[in-house]
Amino acid sequence: MRVGLSSGDPNGIGIETIIKTFSDERMLSSITPIIYASESLVEENLKALGIENLKVNAIDSAEKAKKGKINILTACSEEFQYTPGELNSEAGEYSFESLKKAVDDLASTKYDVLVTAPINKDSITQAGFKFPGHTEYLANFANADDVLMFLVADGLRIGIVTGHIPLKDVVISLNSEAIKSKIALMNESLLKDFGCPTPKIAVLGLNPHAGDNGLMGNEEKNIISPAIKETNSEGIKVFGPYAADGFFGSGAYKNFDGVLAMYHDQGLAPFKALSFGRGVNFTAGLPIVRTSPDHGTGFDIAGEGVASVDSMRAAIFLATDIRKNRLNYREITINPLKTTPPKRDYRDSRR
Repeated sequence: MRVGLSSGDPNGIGIETIIKTFSDERMLSSITPIIYASESLVEENLKALGIENLKVNAIDSAEKAKKGKINILTACSEEFQYTPGELNSEAGEYSFESLKKAVDDLASTKYDVLVTAPINKDSITQAGFKFPGHTEYLANFANADDVLMFLVADGLRIGIVTGHIPLKDVVISLNSEAIKSKIALMNESLLKDFGCPTPKIAVLGLNPHAGDNGLMGNEEKNIISPAIKETNSEGIKVFGPYAADGFFGSGAYKNFDGVLAMYHDQGLAPFKALSFGRGVNFTAGLPIVRTSPDHGTGFDIAGEGVASVDSMRAAIFLATDIRKNRLNYREITINPLKTTPPKRDYRDSRR
């Protein structure tokens, strides 16, 4: 599997976690990494980590990537000055150039799946990036009408309806059509990307206690419940709305293949509390496969060599598995007698 990796903010921990992940040669036995960065940045990180004799291969096109080596595709300026933990426009420009080149090559099928290292929204915006995050950028690039931010770890999968918008805009952005669209995207992704034969989806309410029968808001009665009822009538197994506070504390999420939250922090706060350091951000609804670690740029620890690789490694594994699941689903659609491969257990982060 050929995996493209964007640099993320070069002053963050993205390149560090990529290098540390593939310094384990077992990773190179089944994965050919292509890092969209510059030799100088990789060398600076290797020096900071004290790593020597790593199998690095500098290339100028993805087609030249070699198996068994860490391939560095020159996508960014060699003149960039690495200043760990510093926010500046030069770093934003670097991360944007890396992302653009990586996405262009993926669209041209020069490699199989994309893993994006974390960007800093402030610095990359200074470089002309006009999107709230990777999810929206990729949706625009692919001309996708709708996509789903999907957070994945162990058996927990949480999707978000409203995504990267201010909390004050959540209510005005919610409607039954938007919720139905996200439920459909989640159901399709669970089928094709995760190999769930009969997905069960839980939908969270918006208000405290899921509105308490209208005492704390009517969105559940007027928007969310009708959307659930309509998608159920279309054959999708969806349940709710559930009060978000007790839903996770009671472990009720374990009874479902996917959980749909109404807004960003409603989904991400419990997700990170339950899986911090092992989570993966996946963009469902795209024709390509893209994942990312669930952490940020880590400016506070950049250059110190202490960043955990667990989330980056999980993002790489998930991207390759989703690609395989999609291919398998396509074959099953053509040949219904074909059996499905066993599901991978993401709790084993040592693979």
